[in-house]
Amino acid sequence: MTRELSTVTLDGGLTLSYAEQGDKSGPGLVLLPGPTDSRCSYELVLEELPRSIRTVAVSQRGHGDSDKPATGYRVEDFATDVVALMDALAIDRAVLAGHSGSCLVARRVAIDRPELVAGLVLEASPTTLRGHAGLTEFVDSVVSGLEDPIDPDFARSFMVDTSSSEVEPDVLDRLVGELLKVPARAWREMFAALLHYDDLAELGSITAPTLLIWGDADGVIDRGMQDTLAARLPRSDLVVYPGVGHTPRWEDPSRFAADLAAFVDRSLPRQT
Repeated sequence: MTRELSTVTLDGGLTLSYAEQGDKSGPGLVLLPGPTDSRCSYELVLEELPRSIRTVAVSQRGHGDSDKPATGYRVEDFATDVVALMDALAIDRAVLAGHSGSCLVARRVAIDRPELVAGLVLEASPTTLRGHAGLTEFVDSVVSGLEDPIDPDFARSFMVDTSSSEVEPDVLDRLVGELLKVPARAWREMFAALLHYDDLAELGSITAPTLLIWGDADGVIDRGMQDTLAARLPRSDLVVYPGVGHTPRWEDPSRFAADLAAFVDRSLPRQT
């Protein structure tokens, strides 16, 4: 089956851009790119995933070709959109896969609407970024002063600094182009909100099985956070990618897709 690029308008009028592939009667997988990334950041993974899985990669509000409202860039806002997206696309239950800050979005959905979540895949997930010294400095010194249009040199350096220098140049060019679509107001509200969000006390209520994927060369999220998450999430497993940075799916998309597909098969076995 071919990959379809489309848009969907949610209740409330927000329109999101997404890519979909696979058997619509198959198990559901919703891919949530991290802050400043669009659905395009999953292209290498989509190429590797089996078509037996109904996979939707979405550009969240403010990102890619999705609507960019004046406000509404908190974790809770993104989570509300995920629920509305699943409803609009008639996805009753799915595995949610998030990266970095969007792991908090996936977790929020699992906490608030557990009946919708068959499993979580958390790639380079933080525990919480509340009061995080590095993020606080970044927000105060960089994000607070961002203006449109975003400077391409800044966009490229941000992408490399928060992922890996091992990303292929043509892939990096595409990702930088997508990052430049995110308006400065979305950066400011989104990153400021991350500094205040904390769901650690609620993680014990997540009943869905969880796969933590982390690269041991990650310069953004450390191993200690993964160990804390593994201890707090009741049904979690940690998979470590040796020598891989903050975005494992870009450096080893084949392994990431295989791990993702196997987890979906375990969490949402096809009915026979």
